[in-house]
Amino acid sequence: MSTPTIGNLDLVLIGAYFLAVFAIGFHVARQTHSGEDLFLAGRRLGWIPIGFSLFASNISSTTLIGLTGAAYTWGIAVSNYEWMAALILVVFAVFYIPYYLNARISTVPEFLEKRFDRRSRRYFSVLTLFSNIVVDTAGSLFAGAVVIKVFFPDIDLVTACLLLAIVAGIYTAAGGLAAVVYTDVLQALVLLVGACLLTWFAFAELGFSWERVVAVAGSERLSLILPLDDPNLPWLGTVIGVPVLGFYFWCTNQFIVQRVLGARNVYHARRGALFAGLLKLPVLFIMVLPGTMAIALFPELENGDMVFPLLMTELLPSGILGIVLAGLIAAIMSSIDSTLNSASALFTLDFVRPMRPDLTDKKVALIGRLAILGFMLLAVLIAPVINRFGGLFQYLQTALAFLVPPVVVLFVIGLFWRRATSTGAFLTLVGGHMISALFFVLFVTDVLQLHFTVIAGLLFVASCALFVGISLLGQAPDAAAVEQFTFSRDTLADTGAGRAWSDYRVFATGLIALTVWLVVAFW
Repeated sequence: MSTPTIGNLDLVLIGAYFLAVFAIGFHVARQTHSGEDLFLAGRRLGWIPIGFSLFASNISSTTLIGLTGAAYTWGIAVSNYEWMAALILVVFAVFYIPYYLNARISTVPEFLEKRFDRRSRRYFSVLTLFSNIVVDTAGSLFAGAVVIKVFFPDIDLVTACLLLAIVAGIYTAAGGLAAVVYTDVLQALVLLVGACLLTWFAFAELGFSWERVVAVAGSERLSLILPLDDPNLPWLGTVIGVPVLGFYFWCTNQFIVQRVLGARNVYHARRGALFAGLLKLPVLFIMVLPGTMAIALFPELENGDMVFPLLMTELLPSGILGIVLAGLIAAIMSSIDSTLNSASALFTLDFVRPMRPDLTDKKVALIGRLAILGFMLLAVLIAPVINRFGGLFQYLQTALAFLVPPVVVLFVIGLFWRRATSTGAFLTLVGGHMISALFFVLFVTDVLQLHFTVIAGLLFVASCALFVGISLLGQAPDAAAVEQFTFSRDTLADTGAGRAWSDYRVFATGLIALTVWLVVAFW
């Protein structure tokens, strides 16, 4: 593929985007003084920025390129992760958000300490910290750098990683979560506009004919539910595995949940999560279907990951290209700033502050900012190494299916079963990951020939049995001690709005109905 041509107008638009991001970041920085300001935006976020930020942080450059490329290669079932997210966010909003906010936690692992004990908190903190830096931040830097090199080939990989990290690290360290969230609003808007424009131009090439899309792609590629023996995403994996991975990402992953923890109250947190779920549904139309349309435009393409860059450079006029490229950069920046801030929060609040409880708020903020810069440099060092190992990064992503099921079990059973014990929780993490390690060895040696999403579901069931069994063997926890952190019907009736039309349950029901319609329409 020839080097894409970036016009002066495109560069001006990209430059304007960066100026806007810095302006927002440093404006917010003037209001960031304490650790709570840095990590939780002073707990003053409203539902609109929360929703946009949740969406923007999830749509990374790897997501944009990966969704389009996978749709080109094997079909729209890749978007099962997207519509499933809407359902998971309903569960999050209805059941988990009130307990997180009422517990006044600063990190998700802290909830495990309140419900169980410090052992589970530290274990989960280390796991999340590793995932945030080695997988999420370094991976986003690497993918972003590769994309930038397509358009600016004279920039080497290390320099591209460093530039991305410096830009994201500076405004994140300065303004903290508030800067991340409010720049995410801009990034989400640019991202949505860019994706819509790309879809419009791709569909225009096909004469706005859905019949032609069906004829070119074939009915199999346009189906969300694939056969049990499908190597890409069998229906059983969609049913039992994708929900487990989605629950971990949306309900327990610090860099996602942190936005909700910064909400003004439960009402804004719930509506923000549901708004993010609503934003996930159009992804099928504006980020996945263009990949199937590209089959007619680039029928002989061998590498699916080149579909998105080709659609941009071949279809978009100057100016529009700048907007879409700014959207792509927005996706990169949003993922990097989110993971840096959450990693800093985990390090500072779960490890430094418990050892130094006498630290002032200003010192906590200073340590947090230094941690952001430190993790930024560490991720820059790790990111280029991914290139040397080829499929290692994809390997790590698949490995999450083996790592997260025991964690999901703790949050699911821990909230809904008061008999669950602290010893059972910790031993489930340890024992569940021992079982996962065995499954992983069998998987990589081809002894266990199952899709990784199916394996995630099986590991969830095994970890459930382990947790329940160990808990029943031990002494029941004190009922009064766990009452605040286990489910009660009272939280369902607390709308916090005072107006029937803004009841979160109405929005949750509507979101479920829209999701069901989408799945049935593309079954």
